[in-house]
Amino acid sequence: MLLQTSTRTLGNALIVDCSGRIVFGDETAFLRNQVKDLLNQSKRIVLNLANVNYIDSTGVGTLVGVYASAHSAGGEIKLAALTGRVKDVLAITKLGSIFETFPTAEEAASSFKPAAG
Repeated sequence: MLLQTSTRTLGNALIVDCSGRIVFGDETAFLRNQVKDLLNQSKRIVLNLANVNYIDSTGVGTLVGVYASAHSAGGEIKLAALTGRVKDVLAITKLGSIFETFPTAEEAASSFKPAAG
């Protein structure tokens, strides 16, 4: 199954609901480009991975890349609803400590600090 996404706003965050596989090829390029575009709309992005059933090493690299892009743009990326496979891959690669993760997208969105001003 190809990666499909939809976006929604909750509070002061954009939630990207992902479904399918985050793997080498069009899927990772699509996710990277989408998050880059969304950073122009909001500096607070939640990647909801509840319906992601597989992620490979390129997918993990893409998550790290979008995290770094957001950070350098003054934004934040948080992960929500990690499935067993995604949790396992992040644990094996020791990258789980880099990302702030939450049980649900709604909890992740509400965890962002209020905008200053």
